[in-house]
Parts: sequence; C-alpha cells; structure tokens
Amino acid sequence: MKKIDAHSHLGDFGGWAGISFGEAELLRQMEEYDIEKTFLTGASFQGNDPVAEVFQKHPDKVVPFVWINPALDNVEKKLTHYIVEEGFAGIKMQPLFDAFVADDLIVDPVMDFAEAHNVPVFIHCGHPPFSLPWSIALLAERHPNVKVTMIHMGHGHGVYIDASIKMAKRYPNLYLEMSGMPMGCKITEAYRTVGKDRVMFGIDSPFHHPSVEIQKVLTCGLSEEEQQDVFYNNAKKLLNL
Repeated sequence: MKKIDAHSHLGDFGGWAGISFGEAELLRQMEEYDIEKTFLTGASFQGNDPVAEVFQKHPDKVVPFVWINPALDNVEKKLTHYIVEEGFAGIKMQPLFDAFVADDLIVDPVMDFAEAHNVPVFIHCGHPPFSLPWSIALLAERHPNVKVTMIHMGHGHGVYIDASIKMAKRYPNLYLEMSGMPMGCKITEAYRTVGKDRVMFGIDSPFHHPSVEIQKVLTCGLSEEEQQDVFYNNAKKLLNL
C-alpha cells in the first residue's frame, strides 16, 4: 500500500531520549517501507533549519512542518520565514516539551497565522498537564477555520485516547494521527465514528519503529480500501498533495 508518514522528526534528541534520526536514516526508512512522503519536523523549536535543508534536497519526499514555541518565538517573524519564504506546509507545536497549555491565549497568534495562510496545525496530544485532548479541543473550538491534528490521538493513556476521539467527533476541524497510540481498535473506532477522512498514519521517528506502526493499521480491522485512507489518502487530502 502507498503510505504517507504524517509525523516524524529529524535531528538529535539528547538527554532523556539519547536518540537521533538523520537524512540517511529517513531516506532508507522511506525506501524500505514504501513511504512516499514524510511530514517532517525538527527535534525542537530550534531545529527547523536542518528540516529546510533536507526539504530543499528532497522536495518530492519531504513535507516540512515548522516547530513553533509560542512562549519564546517571535511567532510572526518565524512563521513568515518558514511558511512563506521556505515553503513549509504546516505548523507543529509541542506543549509538553515547551511547557504551555495547548489552549493558552499565547497560542492564538499561531492559529491566526495558520488560518490566514491556510496551513494545518499539528499538536502533540496525550500528556498532562499541557497537551491533553480537552485543551486541544478548546483551542480548535476557538479557531474553527484551522485544521488541527492531535498527534498520537491521546498517546498511551486509554482515557486520553477515548477523549481524543470524543473531541474529534464534536469538532469537525479536529484530525487524529495515530503514532505511539497502542490500541489498534481505536483506529477503527475513530475511522467509523469521527470520519473516514480524519485519521492518519504516522511513525514518530525516531521514537517508534515503522513496522510496529504499520502493523497497527494492518491489524486494526479495517478493510484494505479503508486502510489506504489511513495510510495515504487522508494525509494527501489534508494538504492537497
């Protein structure tokens, strides 16, 4: 099946993670697992330039997302540079790493820019107190014209996974990306109840292995045609690729 990886990283995660993922590893992974495109972000809000460099070399394979920290970045300047000047396709925020609550008012300038430039916003979801699905839903409610993807759709906590699905059912501008979320049955539940076009496959390299994330989709109970929506069609449609 054709695949688009809707969430992976480029760079070094030191400290607690002690892991890295470079250009060579990315290209080798895409070749081995038949991944046509990767939505790629850096290892921190300071790691966008390496993504830009790889995008310039492989524009047919890399779909770059700018990691923004609304608490520290000059939002307008940074987003203008990467979205307008460098041609990045979307925005990524990590409330857990960068220590802000997803629906804090400091996020509004990011969302306003996203709406003005018609780009999606991807937000890490699944860790208290900063990145819980209810907070992301409140942000999506405040900005109904921005397409917001909950990365990991609740991650490893069953209550947060359930809440991600419930919130996406309530707000039509909420999308779900399933990397790191261990319950295959919830992929099927989201596909059936949230909508067949709002659930996307992702790997979250370098933290998860492609074979594991692929098997979750293959064994979740969807038909092959439905799996193709998750693996490929929905990410392609989201960005009009």
